[in-house]
Amino acid sequence: MSSSVVEANPRAQDVSVSEDELTVSLADGRRISVPLAWYPRLLHASPEQRTHWEFLGDGEGIHWLDVNEDLSVAGILRGTPAPQARG
Repeated sequence: MSSSVVEANPRAQDVSVSEDELTVSLADGRRISVPLAWYPRLLHASPEQRTHWEFLGDGEGIHWLDVNEDLSVAGILRGTPAPQARG
């Protein structure tokens, strides 16, 4: 029986944001894409703001300074969307 090894603390290696999708490439070779609608701050950001990101820690998270958005790689892998704003 064979088994896969999944990294205990997944790390992002690259990030791309299209008009409707966030894609994160992980150091272990996986790539995950999620709907941008899950992250309203990114959805409503300009294309330029979406490209202005930096890693948090050693790739454990991603930060978009221009839109004050922080996402953890673990949260993205769990399928956790951003909390909805209360109005």
